[in-house]
Amino acid sequence: MSLFQAEAEVEAEKTPTSPRRFAAADAAIMGGFLLFAFLLYNGLWLDLKEGYLWNSASDQNLWEWFFSVTADNVLHLRNPLSTHFQNHPLGVNLMANTAMLGIGIPLSPVTLTFGPTVTWAIALTGGLAGTAAAWYWVFSRHLVTHRVGAAIGGAFVGFAPPMISHGNAHPNFVAWFVLPFIALLVFKIARGERPVRNGIFLGLLAAYQIFLGEEPLLIFAMAFAIFAIAYFATNHREFPPMAKPLGIGVGIGVLVALVLCAFPLWWQFFGPQSYQAIEHGPVGNDTAAFTRFATQSVAGQPQAAADVSMNRTEENAFFGWPLIVLMVVITVWLWREAFARALAISMFVMAWLSLGVQIIVVHEETGIPGPWKLFSELPLFESLLESRLAMGCIPLIGALLALATERVHAVASNLPEVPGERRFPLRLLWIGVVIAVLLPIAPTQLIVKDRPPTPRFLADGTWRSYVAPGGTVVPVPLPSSGESEPLHWQIDAGLGYSMPEGYFVGPSGPDDKRGRYGAIQRPTSIIFDQIKQTGVPATITESQRVQALEDLRYWNADVLVLIPREHQDAFRTTVDLLLRKPAEFVDGVWVWDVRTITP
Repeated sequence: MSLFQAEAEVEAEKTPTSPRRFAAADAAIMGGFLLFAFLLYNGLWLDLKEGYLWNSASDQNLWEWFFSVTADNVLHLRNPLSTHFQNHPLGVNLMANTAMLGIGIPLSPVTLTFGPTVTWAIALTGGLAGTAAAWYWVFSRHLVTHRVGAAIGGAFVGFAPPMISHGNAHPNFVAWFVLPFIALLVFKIARGERPVRNGIFLGLLAAYQIFLGEEPLLIFAMAFAIFAIAYFATNHREFPPMAKPLGIGVGIGVLVALVLCAFPLWWQFFGPQSYQAIEHGPVGNDTAAFTRFATQSVAGQPQAAADVSMNRTEENAFFGWPLIVLMVVITVWLWREAFARALAISMFVMAWLSLGVQIIVVHEETGIPGPWKLFSELPLFESLLESRLAMGCIPLIGALLALATERVHAVASNLPEVPGERRFPLRLLWIGVVIAVLLPIAPTQLIVKDRPPTPRFLADGTWRSYVAPGGTVVPVPLPSSGESEPLHWQIDAGLGYSMPEGYFVGPSGPDDKRGRYGAIQRPTSIIFDQIKQTGVPATITESQRVQALEDLRYWNADVLVLIPREHQDAFRTTVDLLLRKPAEFVDGVWVWDVRTITP
């Protein structure tokens, strides 16, 4: 089948009731996606004040902080690419983090009016539902002629197991609603349809996607490139007439995207607190990750999933063995169709790449190098978690499900009618197979629990009498990736003060452009971390006291704050010794006013 034959068939079959016109059925399907997404996040929406997505670990606090500081930058007309509220005095490069400015900036009025938890809930709920709706729209208008196949494909793309896993914590990885339109514009340009105009639109969408999520864009681009190579390898005669419009349209798209994103990308890679790459080590998928069921699926196997994944938010495969078998069957069945064959090849190659630099089978290192070894040290690719490449399979599987459903409908329509006998219910049988395959991996409601309340000292504004303009509040221990509650306290305090260190990605040093999670710790911060791990008060020397004063001056600290927590006595004893000053218990926390200690 020609690359565009599927769409040609859609055009040929258009009728006044064709799904190409927006109809009540389209609204019902898209509304169903939105309703289902709301049900998944029901616990969060019903408790926007205290609700916390349990499996997000520290990330809900981080994302709410991103949305808050973005809205604050917009409100005060500051540079939205940077902030000083964490990592004082150096600040944080928001463009070099997953701040998702494409959502945070337009939803700033929502954040300022209703709070960042509402924006967080909108980003996640709208991300899943919008992704399903966008892919359904493109499938139903440009790939298949019937809504059922498009709805199955769209639902899978929006609610596949890896999407739900990231839906606990990473809205940038569930917002894939721009990507199908990027692919569609490339197809239109290749057909010679207004390459200049469509090239401009392509550039605008690519630029917007950069502000939604660069890593999903890179993964999608890889899958699309593999698809194109697989298609033209056996249909090379189709390429020459497409070369010129592609060169014009894609070239214009790249130019438009660069014009719009040149400064933000410069800021990301060369601006203050930028870094060039961040290494995660070998994090490819174990082959077992593909056949097991994800934690938050109907047939969920939490222990089995945890056994072959980094954490609950990185279950990047987990399609389940029934779907794997079905994809093999569909691939064999549709192999003669060039379009479907290219989809299948791209799907299998992306899955193969996600295995990483070495193939691992149920924890056993085979010694067989994976193809990712060829890419793992290239610029941009070196920062990518290779297990996430399996997410590139999601839209390809959705497209294959849509195409297979379309082909079953065509076969069923052509079955001969035998007088006196009922026609074989092929369509019903196929839907039954699809349900049997997809039901085990269907998502379940995401777990929501109440988060700890913000200490009264910070929530009620008492801190204001301790902090001078430009001064900082120093939580004990300092904020980090495993200690993110202080970010939430800062939000509840109206972003009225800055904090040292924190949870973000930044450079490893002034002259070291390797990325790292969190700040370069000061010696006093390291002492606090040791107490957190051991529960034992530190033995303080005079040199450590001198160093503590130097660190407080560096942080421009006005007050240290310790909440009632595990090992609180060890922390309090240590800070008392460091400062030679006992803590005061004020509005539910221990505080050390250090304004008289530090110049």
